[in-house]
Amino acid sequence: MCKWHASPRRAVPASRQDDTGEIRIPLALFDLDQLKGHLELVLSRVEAEQMYAGLSRLLVGDRQASTSAVR
Repeated sequence: MCKWHASPRRAVPASRQDDTGEIRIPLALFDLDQLKGHLELVLSRVEAEQMYAGLSRLLVGDRQASTSAVR
């Protein structure tokens, strides 16, 4: 059974294409914990902004949940 997942590549920064505005995020592709290869997630500027907004909402939710648990 395949358990594929991708993780950001360590020590390989994301980059931006100045002419197109594309954002390129280097990823490592794994089957469980076995490295299967490398690829880039290529997002348009709009897609990258939408992903950033979605991740920010999730992170703020985590922060609010953590703060509530401490009280």
